[in-house]
Amino acid sequence: MKVETLITHLIERGETVATAESLTAGLVCATLTEIPGSSAAVRGGLIVYATDLKASLAGVDEDLLAAHGAVHPEVAAQLAAGARDRCGATWGLGLTGVAGPSGQDGAAPGTVHVGLAGPGVLTVRTLGLSGDRASVRAGAVRGAFALLGEHLA
Repeated sequence: MKVETLITHLIERGETVATAESLTAGLVCATLTEIPGSSAAVRGGLIVYATDLKASLAGVDEDLLAAHGAVHPEVAAQLAAGARDRCGATWGLGLTGVAGPSGQDGAAPGTVHVGLAGPGVLTVRTLGLSGDRASVRAGAVRGAFALLGEHLA
């Protein structure tokens, strides 16, 4: 779903969104706020690039991070829930993954987990993306918008 359409749907529904981003480092929130009027729907975001910030800022369970590392589907789910809770939003998006060029936590470059938390919803989608860092990060943003759009449609 196009970002303009996402913002329109959120505003029409009186709902808001917030992000907790690792590999995208704020790119999802920045893309959302390029749309005029987006301040009515975007609450804000957490950039949790460092693993310890996933716990301290977004509330990801430290034991989960210790056991599985930062690139894990449950981490994405907890990032989404943390963004929603900490920013007071209707919807939370959480992204973690590996942009490359090398792997991390046993995950190959291009592995991305996108979490979505909202009213009655807590889900994660795993993406296998290809290309350079910029391509993987752009694909992660598109994946986040697609997941949110499916729940707003």
